Amino acid sequence: MQLDNKKIAILATNGFEQSELEVPRDSLKAAGATVHVISLDPGEIRGWDKKDWGRPVRVDKTLNEVSADEYDALVLPGGQINPDLLRVEPKALSFIKDIFNQKKIVAAVCHAPWLLIETGIAKGRKMTSYQSIKTDVMNAGAKWEDSEVVVDNGVITSRNPGDLEAFSAKIIEEVREGKHTQRSAA
Repeated sequence: MQLDNKKIAILATNGFEQSELEVPRDSLKAAGATVHVISLDPGEIRGWDKKDWGRPVRVDKTLNEVSADEYDALVLPGGQINPDLLRVEPKALSFIKDIFNQKKIVAAVCHAPWLLIETGIAKGRKMTSYQSIKTDVMNAGAKWEDSEVVVDNGVITSRNPGDLEAFSAKIIEEVREGKHTQRSAA
């Protein structure tokens, strides 16, 4: 397995885009990684599936129970609701920054680049995002491009659910190869 002995965190709360959590989670597990869904509170979080509430997903650990030291990478699913709720949570932002500052992979899809904006990670990076937040990304100082996956020194971004296969494959590749270790902290 490509990612044996690797631990990956998926940070999400209610309103995550269903496929944007489940597809990377399942792909990373299939590659051999240990994957933890991390949220603000224990129990379950509920996804948003296109036009209505989706299926619940079990929370493996809360932000109070984890440290960036435990993980090799962080995946941030989008949807409109999930990243908007997380970007006002100091513990969530601190966890994202800690992962990034430890030169580990940070992967964000759809609206999740809002979290990279909020933490200052977006500034000066090549990125993509859901089309409707393109201006937000550019106003944060990022160089936005319309590509299915954009990688900038271990920061991986994708646009939407249609990009999830490429997004997941790039996360696996980057974690396996450890290319991110050359990045300087923000």
